[in-house]
Amino acid sequence: MNTAEVLVRCEAAARTYGTGANAVVAVHGATCEIRTGDRIAIAGPSGSGKSTLLHLLAGLEEPTTGQVTWPGQAGKPRPDTVGVVFQGPSLIPALDVVENTALPLVLCGQPEPSARRRALDCLALVAAAHLADKLPEELSGGQAQRVAVARVLAAAPRLILADEPTGQLDRATGRHVIDVLLAAADTLGAGLVVTTHDPRVAGRLTQQWSMRDGRLQPDPDAFSPSAPATPQGAEP
Repeated sequence: MNTAEVLVRCEAAARTYGTGANAVVAVHGATCEIRTGDRIAIAGPSGSGKSTLLHLLAGLEEPTTGQVTWPGQAGKPRPDTVGVVFQGPSLIPALDVVENTALPLVLCGQPEPSARRRALDCLALVAAAHLADKLPEELSGGQAQRVAVARVLAAAPRLILADEPTGQLDRATGRHVIDVLLAAADTLGAGLVVTTHDPRVAGRLTQQWSMRDGRLQPDPDAFSPSAPATPQGAEP
């Protein structure tokens, strides 16, 4: 029996956009648990529902039916419990890089000087400390993504959710970002979920799930030789 702490639980969670004939089901009744120590890759093509599932796990979207819960957490998750690395641009234009990185800490009540020191340490982890005083508009897509990773790590969350974190990075930088995410998850004792279409990225994580047409399921073509983990209630 797996005795690791459950960080988030989906029970038949579905997400539909629109109504009637225009309704689009992005996620069909996903049932799964993410625990401390989990290292999960969710593979699938664009439009398969990976990002929507991550948003449900993060509490950023409400399920249309079913439920998502965070055991031991009262209400919605905070940045220091669940951190999200978004696929698209997510930095606040008016704040420089170090201010963007420190923002989750400040929102959680940490004094600005200590939040800034923590932010600079995390920027160094992703080789972005030299960008500290730049505004988001001065960054390349890859640089902005590294800063987004540092911002999540700064809050030391229990669960890290990364949506295609290497999609805008060259191979070497992408490999380094995955190194940092894995090391941070180990240090924090956190769970880590990464969505990706890159077999090299998926192969770095110990469990593989897939999304196909909005359905969470075990992947018969898992990227690593180890057997994929099976989400609870997944369709065969």
